[in-house]
Amino acid sequence: MKHVHSMPFGAALLEGGGVRFRIWAPDAPKVTLERQQGETWQPFPMRRDDEGWHEHVIGEAAAGDRYRYLMPDGLRVPDPASRFNPDDVHGPSQVIDARAHEWADDAWTGRPWKEAVIYEMHVGAFTPEGTLAAAAGRLPRLASLGITAVELMPLADFPGRRNWGYDGVLPFAPDASYGTPADLKAFVDAAHGLGLMVLIDVVYNHFGPEGNYLHAYCPQFFNPAHQTPWGAAINFDGAHSRTVRDFFMHNALYWVEEYRFDGLRMDAIHAIRDGSTPPIVEEICAALHQGPGRHRQVHVVLENDLNEAHRLERDEEGSPLAGTAQWNDDLHHAAHVLLTNETDGYYADYALRPLEQFGLALAQGFIYTGQPSAFRAGEPRGEPCDHLPLPAFVSFLQTHDQIGNRAFGDRIDALADPPRLMAARACVLLSPHTPMLFMGEEYAASTPFQYFCDFGPELAAAVTAGRREEFGGFSAFAGDTATLQIPDPNSESTFAASKLDESEHVLPAQAEVLGQVRALLHLRQAELVPRFGAGAHIHQWSCEGDALRLVWQLDDARDDGGSPAFLHVVANFGTAGAQVAWPPGRVIHMMGAEGSEAGGTALMLPPGGLCAAIEEAQDA
Repeated sequence: MKHVHSMPFGAALLEGGGVRFRIWAPDAPKVTLERQQGETWQPFPMRRDDEGWHEHVIGEAAAGDRYRYLMPDGLRVPDPASRFNPDDVHGPSQVIDARAHEWADDAWTGRPWKEAVIYEMHVGAFTPEGTLAAAAGRLPRLASLGITAVELMPLADFPGRRNWGYDGVLPFAPDASYGTPADLKAFVDAAHGLGLMVLIDVVYNHFGPEGNYLHAYCPQFFNPAHQTPWGAAINFDGAHSRTVRDFFMHNALYWVEEYRFDGLRMDAIHAIRDGSTPPIVEEICAALHQGPGRHRQVHVVLENDLNEAHRLERDEEGSPLAGTAQWNDDLHHAAHVLLTNETDGYYADYALRPLEQFGLALAQGFIYTGQPSAFRAGEPRGEPCDHLPLPAFVSFLQTHDQIGNRAFGDRIDALADPPRLMAARACVLLSPHTPMLFMGEEYAASTPFQYFCDFGPELAAAVTAGRREEFGGFSAFAGDTATLQIPDPNSESTFAASKLDESEHVLPAQAEVLGQVRALLHLRQAELVPRFGAGAHIHQWSCEGDALRLVWQLDDARDDGGSPAFLHVVANFGTAGAQVAWPPGRVIHMMGAEGSEAGGTALMLPPGGLCAAIEEAQDA
């Protein structure tokens, strides 16, 4: 099978041969298309219509040709809808034959969301090579571990050779440092062959600070009425916004249709400024559900600091009306405070009774559901969420943000007591939530994940200074000497230090964690996922001293009057042993627990000890 997404802009191969080039630049009286021929560039005046579209067809153009646009003021720019920019964001674009890849995944229709176990991956730091081809070679190991979905950090072309991805400026062009469009399609194809879903992180709230030429020739892309940390907001609700909205809607459909991604992770939608009805987020979700989602499983994961539960609502059949799930930062923050005792910054909101807050997050999803946030100067945050299905919450103990936004990019494994950390990880991996691991977490990688980028000299100096100024306000970095120890984001050594060292997974401590994670994920798939009915929810939970007890109802309500199945988990997060009552049912997992199940009462849990049991459904 071959797949292509048709768009009203960009370079499109025509059925009879040749290429149609089309760009929107309403303020430009004329635009000249330049096509590379050997060492020279041949100009082609473009025809302009009344709506500001400039178009030209070159009959002899073909896949592989390089092209760019010349503006009236002499500025040369790449295609904003470029499918590939082999020479980085300032260079020319390349015509791509979207039908060149012969897909092997004809039978692939995706996986239901309740089966999702997500693995967040940065392609450049995942392997020493930092390429899609190298990453594809590691996919079988993830599949055998029990991962069912890989979430790629943003791939949109960014300036330089290294970046987290959130500074992209060409949203249709996979960054050339990772490989070609063909390499990306081969990666997705290989993942599907292993039963793995693939999600892509997309950024629709801003463009990066270097290489975004739209400000220069198409100011209609931005709405100065809305200001953001990146300047004027992308224009989703002002004059000319229909074309801008279509640009991003096509981008979402492009990744899912042309690259066969199983869905999107939408970055920081709380930073999108849009007063339209429907908002652009909902319009994109509807286009995905009503388009490719009619034929296969397509999912949308949101990042939304506002905890807007209404964006996760379901219809009467349980299908998402907009987002499938949302990253649950509340659970992370409560767990982090519980495990490290850190209460700086936004962790201050979770400093009071963190065990209870961790339990509440596991029970209902969000912690902040309308309460005032001290970190936000008392401003209320969130909406009630206890009616939402628990798989609507993507829960985790670390992400690229929560590691990389630390001064030295240190992981939770370097900060927390290993047994208590493993107990928290087990609670997340066994819960009906959608669990997520950050790459390397499965074996407690010791390598950091630091903030890295590769900007031009002037911007690079400003970013380095800003990074050190940001942490200069913390007591740990008082004085110029201390702040100079913070890694320079633009140094290649910072990127190199953030690459995983795959050989670590055979070391004793790492191998032990890897074995525990593998056992938990296999247990989840065999015992729990088949019982995760649409009505799975918390039945009861409590804190018994330093022990947390959780009881989730797994199956849907029984029509015959019989009782559903329950999952019981009890874990000790204290620093001393705790004696608790045995959970009822069949024990499916134990960590460090001591006691006689036959005795029926006493279960001794050391710090980090955990016991999980299934209470089977009973007939009426």
